[in-house]
Amino acid sequence: MAGLKHTLAALALAWAVWLPQPAWSDSPPPAPAMLLAEVYAAEVDVTQYWVSEKFDGVRAQWDGRTLRFRGGGSVPAPGWFTAGFPAQPLDGELWIGRDQFDALSGAVRKIEPVDAEWRQVRYLIFELPGAAGNFSERIRLMQEIIAQAGVPWLQAVGQTRVADRATLMKQLDAVMCAGGEGLMLHRADAPYIAGRSDALLKLKPWQDTEAVVVGYVAGKGKYRGMTGALTMEMPDGKRFRIGSGLTDALRRQPPPLGTRITYRYQNLTKNGLPRFPRYLRVREDFQGNTLRNR
Repeated sequence: MAGLKHTLAALALAWAVWLPQPAWSDSPPPAPAMLLAEVYAAEVDVTQYWVSEKFDGVRAQWDGRTLRFRGGGSVPAPGWFTAGFPAQPLDGELWIGRDQFDALSGAVRKIEPVDAEWRQVRYLIFELPGAAGNFSERIRLMQEIIAQAGVPWLQAVGQTRVADRATLMKQLDAVMCAGGEGLMLHRADAPYIAGRSDALLKLKPWQDTEAVVVGYVAGKGKYRGMTGALTMEMPDGKRFRIGSGLTDALRRQPPPLGTRITYRYQNLTKNGLPRFPRYLRVREDFQGNTLRNR
């Protein structure tokens, strides 16, 4: 009898191991490995790079089956939006237009997508994750794949070469005057490398990064009864305040504690704190959050 019990127990254990484990809805998928940019420096040889506009959109990666935010959560896009996408993984920005980030964010984060809003969205592709060859070769492959897909809102980001730094800065001025955010420089001979390296550089008149909301400062004067500033914590634990850039709506209902936000700043002080920080937005693409319709 004891032998039979041991045999049954072993079979039960084997069966439990063999059975597929449930995919719990509260366990987010791992964030996709993405190419990340370093900051451009004046000594960089710009003739070795392709140059494109830096789009102020929502980063998203297509893995061949699912469109995902930077944080790993799936983008609640309508089925028709991704129906014609290729099997080749894609990396790019969901984008509506310059100075349209709030409209874009409102559209792409609703659990129930609104077709009329998504009809305005484009998916601008700048990389092919895992593809062979250098970036110059991948540009040609990107163009071929996108042309073959024939999806109007699936578009390759335009890439150009510049002869020198002066030409690069003129291109930056033109983009900024048109309401753009800056430029991206992608090294022509670079293989696809996930992570942060000099294969991809960003060039903007200011710097931006993320910090976490850890407190609030009460408003004074016309902001009495509202939030005067957000207390922010940097990855190294340093704290500072952001008041500039907060709208009246945000002052009445500030981001919850623990929210990661993107802010811009001129440079760092000798104490390592951002100089002239200005609130830009909640960094939901990093957190993988999704907002309900409202």
